[in-house]
Amino acid sequence: MKVRRNVRAVLLDGDHLLFLRRGWPGGPTYFTTVGGGVEPYDADLEAALRREAMEEIGATLGPVAEFLTVTEPGERVTVVQHYFRADVLDIDLDRRNGPEMDDPDIGNLSPVRVALDVTALTALELQPAELADYLREHIGEWRG
Repeated sequence: MKVRRNVRAVLLDGDHLLFLRRGWPGGPTYFTTVGGGVEPYDADLEAALRREAMEEIGATLGPVAEFLTVTEPGERVTVVQHYFRADVLDIDLDRRNGPEMDDPDIGNLSPVRVALDVTALTALELQPAELADYLREHIGEWRG
């Protein structure tokens, strides 16, 4: 069985969370986190996370902390999603440089700021469900 590791970031931007709105022409829209696959050239999970944040939204991150791991078994590949919490130090969409920006099959990726509270999180179609459930349960602990 092959294992594919992904890194995902729940980003704190002041008193807001930063997610990605994903959508395709004629398809559904949903919200997800910045992130993607760990590549062989990434030094570790954190390096992969920082690379993905720069590629997808042009963001520099502060310290990161892993808070959730979700394993998705498949027939040929098991995907292990590592979720991290990180502060956004700065963001500039003009710095985005990932392959997703040039591939129309990936769909539209637009950053969206959401208030740091349960009501705002509940209003999102946040995927995966395990992440949404975790955040609704623990978001009160994240307010500084």
